[in-house]
Amino acid sequence: MEHDRHAMSFMERLSAARPSKTLLFWSCVASVAATMIIGFTWGGWVRGATAQSMAEARAERAVVKRLVPICVAQFGRDPAREEKLKVLKALSVYDRSDYVKKQGWATMPGEKQPDDEVADSCAPVIGG
Repeated sequence: MEHDRHAMSFMERLSAARPSKTLLFWSCVASVAATMIIGFTWGGWVRGATAQSMAEARAERAVVKRLVPICVAQFGRDPAREEKLKVLKALSVYDRSDYVKKQGWATMPGEKQPDDEVADSCAPVIGG
């Protein structure tokens, strides 16, 4: 009886509360949705397809990075490299990779066609 005369504390009200199954269900749904929103926006989560494309792009960049020294070495073995270097430096930055492809420096051993990405990365190294 004396208990009814004064207000119940927060903990007493919490222990006396009996949430319905509906309230419990929607609370769980909201928690899952909030976790997913936070995870995908700020947590760095990505979908599997996005992770796959990111891995492929990273692998492609790594391969190109390893092939650029071969391109530079092929330029170094060119007997007319001094004259071709002057021509390369005279070209605009946008035309240099095409020149590297035409000279065959971006064509890797065993390949028939020059690699565009290798030429794009090799031209600044050669031309400075």
